[in-house]
Amino acid sequence: MIDPETVTRLDAQAQQILRANDKGGYTVPTKGLYPFQWNWDSALTALGIACFDADRAWQEIEKLLSAQWDNGMVPHIVFWQHEEGYFPGPGEWRSERTPPTSGITQPPVAATVVRQLASFLPGDHGARVTPMLHALDRWHQWFADARDPDGIGVVAIMHPWESGRDNLPDWDAPLAHVDTSNVGAFMRRDIQLVNAAERPVNDDYNHYMALVQFGRTCQWDVKTIAEKCPFWVAEPGMNAILRRAERDLIALAMQFNLPEIASRATRRLTRLDHGFNQLWSDIAQGYTTLDLRNKKLEHRLSSASWLSLYGGPENDIRAKSHYSNRIEWRQKIRFALPSFDPGDPAFDDIRYWRGPVWAMINWMVATGLAEHGRPDLASLLADDTAALVEQSAFREYFSPVTGKGGGGKDFSWTAAMWLYWASPSARQKNGDTITWARSNFAMCANPFAMSR
Repeated sequence: MIDPETVTRLDAQAQQILRANDKGGYTVPTKGLYPFQWNWDSALTALGIACFDADRAWQEIEKLLSAQWDNGMVPHIVFWQHEEGYFPGPGEWRSERTPPTSGITQPPVAATVVRQLASFLPGDHGARVTPMLHALDRWHQWFADARDPDGIGVVAIMHPWESGRDNLPDWDAPLAHVDTSNVGAFMRRDIQLVNAAERPVNDDYNHYMALVQFGRTCQWDVKTIAEKCPFWVAEPGMNAILRRAERDLIALAMQFNLPEIASRATRRLTRLDHGFNQLWSDIAQGYTTLDLRNKKLEHRLSSASWLSLYGGPENDIRAKSHYSNRIEWRQKIRFALPSFDPGDPAFDDIRYWRGPVWAMINWMVATGLAEHGRPDLASLLADDTAALVEQSAFREYFSPVTGKGGGGKDFSWTAAMWLYWASPSARQKNGDTITWARSNFAMCANPFAMSR
């Protein structure tokens, strides 16, 4: 247990980090390393801001959605100001937008965050939330049209950065099909600010930039991307988060009397719920990555495998596989949940998404576990997250083996997850009801309960 004095100190430190990273309407993930507004970072950070400034939390979502493209996409980076030397900056993306943005998206957690905010912040939020729901509906429809144009029931990513889990070992094989011969030389600022052992290797970046070049060349045309992008992969993290987002959008649309949005989201959700089954691996006994270009299903587990519980109702047989795998992983490391199988040769406990623990993934997985009747496992994740913060403060991520922090310091979404969920004071105050909803699924219109 963390002593009360330490909890009070960490609560205050988390607030100070979020205030210091506030750029006026949007929050940067951390100074220097990530100096702009990142899509899912920003949305998740709003949960922490709401613990001490409700109006500012709503502004965070409004600012993010204000950069939405005409086609509905909400980009993964919004370059609200100039930052000399940042790579890849607006000149590499050439999105031809005002403000400048990247040309890709990120996991759509915003609808879930909006529902969370609307559920626990006092007041009538209709005037503020209604425009958000229209924007979120357009974004979710963009996923259906642009990233699942054939209607197979899983959305694809065209770049590892879209998943939010940049250098996951699952991407190694699909990236091998990406031609990097015309990438040329570039200067990475990230390894000047952070230990290179904690970041993606240069070969990964060559592939990342080749995909940026592809998108830039076709002017980010979604039809060309869907037909020709050499990296076209369906993965459980993005799809589970989108399924959850559709459920939350349905509940919000019903709450704020927007039946047309609820109807469209229900149709999209039904397709996604059916399609998600394609990502199940009998060999791994979990949900894994599907390389749609090369028709190859991965058979290794990542932390996203457990996000199926967060995404929607899971049948008992598969849920029990998740629980047993979760317990098996925990026996191999000190802190859960590692981002990749700790028993796999590709596991690296401190290199970005090849092994470390991420606080916001722990929150999502814990939410799904609790909603499926396993608050015991959910509480263990909260306990591990709190212990990591106590040991290493508010780092970007943590080694599941040693507890050492990695990546950026004074990180916004780690501070936000502490204030909103992992801090003992937050858990005592809220009784875990903020994040561990009574029944997320039951509140959705026409929920599609999977029966495999």
